[in-house]
Amino acid sequence: MTATGTGAGTPRRRPNVVVVLLDDVGWGAAGTFGGPIRTPTLDAMRAEGLAYNRFHTTAICSPTRAALLTGRDAHAAGVGTVLNSANAHPGYEGVLRPECATVAEILRQHGYSTACVGKWHLAPPWESSQAGPFDRWPTGQGFEKFYGFLGGETHQYQPTLYEGTAPVEPPDTPGYHLTEDLVDQSIRWIRMQHAMTPDRPFFLYLAPGATHAPLHVPAEWSERYRGRFAHGWDAERDAILARQIERGVVPEGTRTTPRPEEIPSWESLPDASAASPSASWRCTPASWSTPTSRSGG
Repeated sequence: MTATGTGAGTPRRRPNVVVVLLDDVGWGAAGTFGGPIRTPTLDAMRAEGLAYNRFHTTAICSPTRAALLTGRDAHAAGVGTVLNSANAHPGYEGVLRPECATVAEILRQHGYSTACVGKWHLAPPWESSQAGPFDRWPTGQGFEKFYGFLGGETHQYQPTLYEGTAPVEPPDTPGYHLTEDLVDQSIRWIRMQHAMTPDRPFFLYLAPGATHAPLHVPAEWSERYRGRFAHGWDAERDAILARQIERGVVPEGTRTTPRPEEIPSWESLPDASAASPSASWRCTPASWSTPTSRSGG
């Protein structure tokens, strides 16, 4: 999405940047990288661009976010562990250090419109109330717009949400789900940028709550995969690796890591042979729990 002027004195158009961060999703899950989940939009993007097979993750929420947004090691940024496990040890305080500016702050100072939509999980619990301070909320870290939730997770049907630094109620619409709301918010914001400031580049950071607990999957989506994984995790791992080798995601000769002893083989389970496409669990409105906003990893 870049265009560079070639004539003398011609200004360079700066690229728009969209970062989508998913929680707890192995890179072998998306169909784009050989996984079993259909991701046609990502497939189209890969066909027209680049796909990388390395990304450093700390395997827990807050540190990965701190590293991604600051470009620093998570410990250097002050967030070496998930925020609700922060402690007094250097690098584990759970407080973003002011000298580690986020990419949003840098881009904002260089003329970008900036927005954070979805999960934040970088504000210390003692700074996550309406009393503030708001320095480590998204709006204090370079984002002009924030719509989402502060903690590690929230209810997907009845979420605890903030607009800027003010609590807001989710839209009262039939079949509401947080993921769709966050995407709609992102689309509206981008359209507004194009309409009001078409020559100004934007940076959007979209971090859905889906794929992280609580796993509130709408029935229409779970139905699409009913029975798809009845063959068990061992066979699924082998199938994913085979597709990754075929597509060049990993080199020939790559082998799966040994299954941890703590995880039994699928075939050893007493009811493995009885696995049936009809045996499934779904989250429906009738199974909703009391709406909560927690700070899990």
